Amino acid sequence: MRRRASLEVLRAEAAEELDTVVHERLLAGEDPWAFMEELPTVDELVVYLLRAEGIIANDGVLPSPTREYRVLRQIALEHPQLTATVWRLIGSLTAKPGYSTGWNQGG
Repeated sequence: MRRRASLEVLRAEAAEELDTVVHERLLAGEDPWAFMEELPTVDELVVYLLRAEGIIANDGVLPSPTREYRVLRQIALEHPQLTATVWRLIGSLTAKPGYSTGWNQGG
């Protein structure tokens, strides 16, 4: 899951994409107070983009919960500045009912 772009470039691309989304929604007449909180942060969008690259590299096969965890951990290892964001996303995934990777079950 190697990408040549630096984290700074990925963040700039993500910020530009979010700006475009906000602009389009404003042009559509939406109230920013109603939608801004549902948009991902720049770092969340970067993680989603890197995750998508992992899916593409795996012939487009969606990951199982265990593989998803591994893909997200690999993103954190390759981009330490994204570690807090990755763990927050992992936490939100594991909080979903019925979501189990097998690694978060202990006693």
